[in-house]
Amino acid sequence: MRPSFKAAITFSLMTAVTGCAVGPNFKAPQAPQTQIYTHAPLPPKTVSIKNAGEGGKSQQFAYGIDIPAQWWTLFQSPELNTLIKQGLANNPTLAAAQATLRQAQQNLNAGIGNLLIPAIDAQATGERTNSSTGTSTSTPTSAYNLYGASVGVSYVLDIFGGNRRQIEGLRAQVDNAQYELFAANLTLTSNIVTTAVNIASLEAQIQATKDLVTEKQKQLTIIQNQLKFGGAATANVLSQQTQVAQTIATLPPLEKSLAQSQHSLAVLVGELPSESQMPKIDLNKLILPDKLPLSLPSSLVQQRPDVQASQALLHAASAQIGVAVANMLPQLSLSANYGASGSSPSDLFKAGSNVWGYAAQLAQPIFHGGALNAQRKAAIAAYDQANAQYKQTVLQAFQNVADALRAIQMDAETFKAQREAEIAARGTLAVTKGQFVDGGASYLQLLSAEQQYQQAKINRIQAQAARYTDTAALFQALGGGWWNSK
Repeated sequence: MRPSFKAAITFSLMTAVTGCAVGPNFKAPQAPQTQIYTHAPLPPKTVSIKNAGEGGKSQQFAYGIDIPAQWWTLFQSPELNTLIKQGLANNPTLAAAQATLRQAQQNLNAGIGNLLIPAIDAQATGERTNSSTGTSTSTPTSAYNLYGASVGVSYVLDIFGGNRRQIEGLRAQVDNAQYELFAANLTLTSNIVTTAVNIASLEAQIQATKDLVTEKQKQLTIIQNQLKFGGAATANVLSQQTQVAQTIATLPPLEKSLAQSQHSLAVLVGELPSESQMPKIDLNKLILPDKLPLSLPSSLVQQRPDVQASQALLHAASAQIGVAVANMLPQLSLSANYGASGSSPSDLFKAGSNVWGYAAQLAQPIFHGGALNAQRKAAIAAYDQANAQYKQTVLQAFQNVADALRAIQMDAETFKAQREAEIAARGTLAVTKGQFVDGGASYLQLLSAEQQYQQAKINRIQAQAARYTDTAALFQALGGGWWNSK
């Protein structure tokens, strides 16, 4: 390669690296300047519930404390940890997100190779040519062989930075895929926790309902015995039989929901529902985290993977504006080749067989029917769309945190009320049973006490489970601590 062409290539590379790129230089949007998540201030901690086990703990909002990457371990459940470990290893959705990231990384590598690095190609040719030695049709012709071997170099000079904007956009796509992977991981772990807690809640509700059926069947036996001795009416027996049947009828819907939740959990951990062996989780053995790490509002944008993924798409859209502008400006390309030719392969290595050449080409778009300008306007509109979607994602993130915080506060108060209602209903039922046996309470009073206790117990179990699921929702809303897993 001649020195002059080497100098041209060197100059072009320096220009491509140091030259300015047209289009906007991306700047990350400023985070919302708020100091609180909720309109009304939160209490320092939630109410506590006596005689309610782990589910009755008071939870303290610990501002500024970082979230552990494996936040689910705060529930201190080996069974839950096993499920999440299995899900992280086997979930197809997570595997798809990992493959998408690898694809984006390879697209970036391909873009760098195609757009920023000169292309070098080798070529070998061989041909046999028959040509005339004169102008007359009777002039004899001669046939000869021609062989050639050459190396060519081509490069598009990135004067206005269009190629660099393309690479910038590809890097942003890698960032988007990376944050989407973090988001998929967070969604998976959160879904496993909430589904497992829901299963534990449904199992507890089913067991409570079965216990109530047993109690009502015992009471039915008592009423039937009273009927034999004239102490109860036939209507009372029929009414109690109805209550037993109605209580039994509440089991199938619960069991249906339980089966569906178990099927969902099996899929989350990457198993077929028919082959899944789920560890049993006892709702009463789950530990309720008493300190809830609460990130500062100014940090939420950086911590939420969905927000960061949306920001990466905004960055990519910004880069495409530069690409569209660069396409409207002159394009300069350089090329060169160096090789040898001869009538036989051995001639390629002889002195005097060398051939070379270099060229430069300048192209300026003049008229494309308004297409280039329309593409530029479309890129700007795409950026505006991505910007609006980013803002919506940020608003949604703050709403998620606010919702979770209020839910945790209200969950504690609801659980306290439901626990107190359950204790009172159980006491009322015990007293009414004794009075009914002694003849001091009517059957209607007993029936009412049974119904109140049944509903109070189910409500307490649901309120207890909500404290765990909404705690998990808060960790998810705050980003799940993915930044601590690096």
